[in-house]
Amino acid sequence: MTIKLHCFGESGHSYKAALALELSGLEWEPVYIDFFNGETRGQAYRTEVNEMGEAPVFVDGDLKLTQSAVIQRYIGEKTGKFGGTTPEEEREVLRWQFWDNHKLSSFAGIARFLMNFIPEDKRQPEVIAFLQGRLKGAYAILDKHLEGRDWIVGDSVTNADLTCCGYLFYPEEFGFDRAEWPHINAWLDRISALPGWKHPYDLMPGNPSDRA
Repeated sequence: MTIKLHCFGESGHSYKAALALELSGLEWEPVYIDFFNGETRGQAYRTEVNEMGEAPVFVDGDLKLTQSAVIQRYIGEKTGKFGGTTPEEEREVLRWQFWDNHKLSSFAGIARFLMNFIPEDKRQPEVIAFLQGRLKGAYAILDKHLEGRDWIVGDSVTNADLTCCGYLFYPEEFGFDRAEWPHINAWLDRISALPGWKHPYDLMPGNPSDRA
C-alpha cells in the first residue's frame, strides 16, 4: 500500500518528512493540505486527519503519525536508513532533531511566515528582529559543528541532516543567507547532490505562486 503524506509545499516541517520519504526509496504520494484557506483549522481535518491541526500527517495503512521527527524515525525503522549506525549515533541524531525543532526550524518557520505570508501591515518588525537574532545564534552553532565534517552525525546523511535543512532551501527571505555560513552552504550542496533530492516546491504540492 502506498504511503500517504498530508503536506503542502510551503511547509518546512512537511519537507523534512517528504525528503526522508523520497530519499528512502519508499513508495509514497503527497496529499495536498489547503493550509492557507484554513483546512487544518477545520472540523473535518481535526476529526479525520489530525486532532491537533498539524502538518505533516503520515499514513501507512492503519498507522497514522504526526510530528516530522517521529515520521523520520519510523522511516528509518522501516528502511534501516538515516537513523545512525550505532546506539550512540541514534541518540545523537535524536539530539539534533530536538535541537532543530526547538532552536532552528521553529524560529525559521515563524520568521518566514511573518515576513512573507501575512499582509505587510500586520508584520511586526520587533518580533521579526527578535526571531532573526535567535536564528543567527542557531546558524552559528550549526555552521561551527559542520566545520571539517560532511554530515551532522557520522559519515553519511541521517535524519539529523534531513531535519535541520527543513527550511534552508526555501527562496523566501527570512534572514538566512547561505553565503554568510560557508560550512552550512557546503552541507546544503551535499544534500542537494544526493540521488533523488528535490526542492520542497518540486516535492510537494503548494507554492506561493499558486496564490499570486
